[in-house]
Amino acid sequence: MLKHLTIKHYAIIEELTIEFQSGLNIITGETGAGKSILIGALSLIFGERASTDVVRKGADKTVVEGIFGIAGNSKCAALLASNEIEASDELILRREISAKGQSRCFLNDSPVKLDVLKEAGDILVDVHGQHEHQSLLRTATHIELLDDFGGLKGLVDSFAESHRGLQDLIAEANSLRERERQLKERRDLYEFQIKDIDTVAPKSGEEDELEAELRILENAERLYEATSRLYGILYEGEHSVRDQLILARNDLEDLVEIDRSFEEARSECYSAEANVEELAKFIQHYNAQIEFNPARLEEIRDRLGELSLLKKKYGGSLDSVISFREKIGKEFSLAENFSTEIAKIEQQIELVRREASGRAERLSSKRREVAEKLAGSVVPVLAELGIPHGRFEVRIENRPAEVPGKDGSRNRPLVRLGKKFYETTPKGIDFVEFFLSTNLGEDVKPLSKIASGGEISRVMLALKSSLAKSDRLPMLVFDEIDTGVSGRIAHAVGLGLHTLSKFHQIIAITHLPQIAGFADAHFLVEKREDGRRTSAAVRPLDVDERVGEVARLLSGIEVTEASLKSARELIEEGKR
Repeated sequence: MLKHLTIKHYAIIEELTIEFQSGLNIITGETGAGKSILIGALSLIFGERASTDVVRKGADKTVVEGIFGIAGNSKCAALLASNEIEASDELILRREISAKGQSRCFLNDSPVKLDVLKEAGDILVDVHGQHEHQSLLRTATHIELLDDFGGLKGLVDSFAESHRGLQDLIAEANSLRERERQLKERRDLYEFQIKDIDTVAPKSGEEDELEAELRILENAERLYEATSRLYGILYEGEHSVRDQLILARNDLEDLVEIDRSFEEARSECYSAEANVEELAKFIQHYNAQIEFNPARLEEIRDRLGELSLLKKKYGGSLDSVISFREKIGKEFSLAENFSTEIAKIEQQIELVRREASGRAERLSSKRREVAEKLAGSVVPVLAELGIPHGRFEVRIENRPAEVPGKDGSRNRPLVRLGKKFYETTPKGIDFVEFFLSTNLGEDVKPLSKIASGGEISRVMLALKSSLAKSDRLPMLVFDEIDTGVSGRIAHAVGLGLHTLSKFHQIIAITHLPQIAGFADAHFLVEKREDGRRTSAAVRPLDVDERVGEVARLLSGIEVTEASLKSARELIEEGKR
């Protein structure tokens, strides 16, 4: 429910705060005092579009903020969670419209897009009257109203589960068919590419090994000369390193005999001599292995050329070529298995389709029963609300479809009843729309085509009276629900609102005393002037003020004792 509403710098409203109550909140006031302006401001925080015209002259921006109690409202909790907004038992909706045309929206002080604010409004409220926020005019909501009335959520959820399963399987089958089609188109290309790569048969790391061998073969002469020279320097040449080390060792032997401190130096000399001998052996062995092999050199160059060409064609590196070969090899091998895999999935589709068809048929049958009950419960209420010849129908349409596989229907989760296939939504095979006739002798027409705001409001009141215990919208707003009614009918409308307010918080603008008398909380909109500017104010009325305001509605500007007496009687009746 809406607890607090704060409005700043909106049209003729300077600043006001209203604390609404549970039950029926009635708003009255002189014509032009700003009652509908109040509803317009309220609609801002429900995501309605706005222009800079709403910003009060001289102000930088309009600010409208509503604080709602949402304890136990799972839809609000899910909305906050999906937008990563911290949740509590209260939800704050705020909208700011700047004089420059910028709009900012907030949920619990977190900035959000206008669509998110509108989604919150759709969860929290229905506004009925002169504004666009009328769920009854959205045909898509009719099936939800019908299901709520019949308590069909379990059957709907059951079908939705089968519908999702059918969609997933159809998507999987279509994906395989698409891959099969693509593979057929690319089969010759893949076959050529596989043969092209397999002819060369590259191996991981092969390129590095070949390039290392190529460097050795290309530099064989240089390697031979260098190792021959090194061997001479170290071992065989005149004054070789080995010979010099032997002379040094002999001198160190003599020195050790004189001074034992040369023992370590002598040992290091022995080690150096041994190291030189090992190094010389290695160089001699390497020198002996050097090949002058022009044929092998050409072979390596040819092989590296082949590998380089593959890299240019298939990925820039040898590992990429090998990975590409594995990928297209798997794709190519799938060709033989596509038919089998698709056949398996189609068998699963038929099993799930049978399950979904059974659930859809049960749900549709139940909806038709509920539709008759809903129509039967709405018509008497319409009569009480001043539409004595009203006819209300709930029409349920099932839309036949082509056999799956024709006209693109393979991509849709159709169900089959008997020999016929039908279109579906996650809610079943039914497309629901409300029809109404308000005058004797007229045919029923789609409810969404009815132009009279007063009739729409009374139809909604009749529907809400029937749906009160099942509908989860916590708040309803009726703007001028009393249009075109008076007397006994006005009393019936007031009684209907009073009864409905036991299940929902209601805010209603009225000019009829028969409706105002049923208020749980009564607010008066007044226009004030300070000599310079006009502004609108709203204040709650106490018991005596309520009597006076209802009396004014009864008799006009001049309040008489008779009108005061009648007002007290109306208010007392409203308490019963």
